[in-house]
Amino acid sequence: MARRPSITQRPPVIVRLFLLFVLLCGLAFPANATVEIGFYSRELGTNFPHAFVVLHGTVDATGEQVDTSLGFTAHSVTPALLFGAVRGEVEVLEAGYIARSDRKFAVTLTDDQYRRVLAVAEEWRNAPQPSYRLRQHSCVHFVSAVAAAIGLQVDNDQRLMNRPRSFLERVIELNPQLAPAGGSGRAPNSVSQG
Repeated sequence: MARRPSITQRPPVIVRLFLLFVLLCGLAFPANATVEIGFYSRELGTNFPHAFVVLHGTVDATGEQVDTSLGFTAHSVTPALLFGAVRGEVEVLEAGYIARSDRKFAVTLTDDQYRRVLAVAEEWRNAPQPSYRLRQHSCVHFVSAVAAAIGLQVDNDQRLMNRPRSFLERVIELNPQLAPAGGSGRAPNSVSQG
C-alpha cells in the first residue's frame, strides 16, 4: 500500500529550488509597463489645437496609470490670433475631439522620455503670457518640441508649421522607424523608441 503524502510534508528540494527560481525571475524582470505617445493631427477649422499628443499606459518606475492628452492652443480663438500674440494654454482634449482626429503614428516611451514630455508641457504651460503666436509658438510648434524631446528628428520649416498633417508626415519621413506599412497613412503606426 502506497503512502499518501502528508499536507504538512515539505516538497522535494528540486521543487523548492524551482519555485525560488521562478520567484527571483519575477523580481528581476518586472512586468512590461510602458507609456505610448500618439501624435495626432486635425484638418484646419474652427476647433483648436490642430496637432496634439495622447499618452496612455503605465510608468515603469512608479506603476502610475497614464491616460491623458496634451495640446497647446490659444485660450480664446478670435481674429486677434492672426495679428499677434494671444494668451496660450496647454490643455487636455476631450475623447470625442481625439476620435475625430487622425493618429499619424505612436511611439513607446521610456520613463525618461515620458518625463521629458511632461517637462515640455510644463515649460509651455508656464511660458510668459501672451504665449500663443500662430507663426512661432502654436500647436504644431508644441508637438515639434515634444517629438524632439523624445529623440525624433523634426523639420521646423515655416511652410510646415501651419500644416499639422504635413508636419507629422514629414516627421515620419525623417524617422524611418515610423514609416507606414502601406495604406492611406490614417492607420496608427507604432514603434518602440529607446
